[in-house]
Amino acid sequence: MISRLFQLSLLSFFPLSLGLLADERPNIILIMSDDMGYSDIGCYGGEIHTPHLDQLASRGLRFTQFYNTARCCPTRASLLTGLYPHQAGVGHMMGNYGLPQYQGFLNKECVTIAEALKPAGYRSYICGKWHVTPYKANGEDTKENWPLQRGFDRFFGTIHGAGSFFDPNSLTRGNTHITPENDPKYQPKGTWYYTDAISDNTVTNINEHFRDHPEQPFFHYVAYTAAHWPMHALPQDIAKYEGKYDEGYAPIYQARLEKMKKLGLLDPRWEIPGPIGKWDQVKLKEWESACMEVYAAMIDNMDQGIGRIIKALEQNNQLDNTLILFFQDNGGCAEGFGRGQLVGPLERPKQPTLKPMAKDELQTQMVPPQSRDGYPLRRGDGVMPGFPETEVGYGQNWANVSNTPFREYKHWVHEGGISTPLIAHWPNGIEKRNAWVKDPSHLIDLMATCVDLGKATYPENKIPLEGVSLVPTFSGKSLNRSKPIFFEHEGNRAVREGDWKLVAKGVNSPWELYHIPQDRTEMNNLAHEHPNRVRQMAKQYTTWARERGVVPFNSWRKNTKKAKPSQKPN
Repeated sequence: MISRLFQLSLLSFFPLSLGLLADERPNIILIMSDDMGYSDIGCYGGEIHTPHLDQLASRGLRFTQFYNTARCCPTRASLLTGLYPHQAGVGHMMGNYGLPQYQGFLNKECVTIAEALKPAGYRSYICGKWHVTPYKANGEDTKENWPLQRGFDRFFGTIHGAGSFFDPNSLTRGNTHITPENDPKYQPKGTWYYTDAISDNTVTNINEHFRDHPEQPFFHYVAYTAAHWPMHALPQDIAKYEGKYDEGYAPIYQARLEKMKKLGLLDPRWEIPGPIGKWDQVKLKEWESACMEVYAAMIDNMDQGIGRIIKALEQNNQLDNTLILFFQDNGGCAEGFGRGQLVGPLERPKQPTLKPMAKDELQTQMVPPQSRDGYPLRRGDGVMPGFPETEVGYGQNWANVSNTPFREYKHWVHEGGISTPLIAHWPNGIEKRNAWVKDPSHLIDLMATCVDLGKATYPENKIPLEGVSLVPTFSGKSLNRSKPIFFEHEGNRAVREGDWKLVAKGVNSPWELYHIPQDRTEMNNLAHEHPNRVRQMAKQYTTWARERGVVPFNSWRKNTKKAKPSQKPN
């Protein structure tokens, strides 16, 4: 067999059409988790077992001030296009509200990373959650915005944004909806579990890429749904955390603070808000701790899968020549999903009580009425999470612990909603090891980074990129960002300019001003002390919003009758 090194040497005589050699450019893997807090993984302060992410961090860079958009599908739109989500057509969620910026699917004025890299000779793959186009369970899907129609060569995953980890709705391979039981390409020996399926199909894509296309670099987007509700995990992963959270919120919160101090993530000047949960007031302590046990198990399983992805790169001698970026789509989720009133039996029946689903029967429901093998839906306070038929979230108090030490959650653009780890690993291209990058940066920067490293040409007839390439940080240089970073989701809005952040909660709430180096926990509002700065930054926001088609949240109701109230956290 001809080695990859020998094949690449031959390419010097037979270059690609653009004159670029595959070995001059890295493979690129973007790994995104779902609904996780800033301090959940080990290398950012958490107690959850994430050795593979920790290893990537120890051999690469960790960004302290990387931002997302506070919600799942806007984040995906921004990540894929290098634009603010409104510019890409996803100003809110997947509803079409009668405005181009709020149409609920990627528009044609933007390009995806895959579309940008394809002319430069990259092959592109995606495994996991798509969620930038509507999913219609009646089979009337419009596939023009599915991955294969937006530049990707392979797709395995889900079109919709949430669902069972054992039987996800909208499960798709290529352009065809499938079930876990009838998928011709993936039939694991053990229990079918979505996080494993994402990891294993990514490994297959990597191995088959170097078998079939060794002359080309690849781009792979790995979009996990861990640890989004419902809290579903495998028994062997849950067992690792049995009893871990029995003492409640405060000990975990405090342990994370101490670890973050040692890591250098926590400035001693910051006032710490502390945990909001009162463990002595929790009536169902065993259930409450079990929710966090399953949450931790979900993250643990994802890390195991990342380990298998790393191993596949090593076996193909490509780990050193692959840029791996890991980050999260929003902060911890305070939504009360599946909590409250009991639905179905509290305890699991000894045997299935409903007719099992047929092998080819598609799952179309985000909250299925039963598991595939016939157990009825169970949700509500006291329903132990983890089983396939359960639908339970981990709740606001644990989300607050996930976001240690920041305020607020998914939906909001205070630091708890938009702050994410960013791990960058690329031995051939990152000079420092186990180093921190403190430059404020954002998802909009990832497209610019991919175009830069891929030596691709961004099309002139599309909306210009908003971000800057992160490549200078790989050699210890500053980003020298010339424009502020802006945020808007559901009327929550913010401007980050240098050391200052202007932020508001909701359409009608007043602006708050924080000096981030001294107060990243946003405990000391300086708006009254610096009114001129507030006016200046508010004017910047107004100009940005007007130019990008941002409108006050829910104002589109006068434009369409289709608008529906958004789901709000408890």
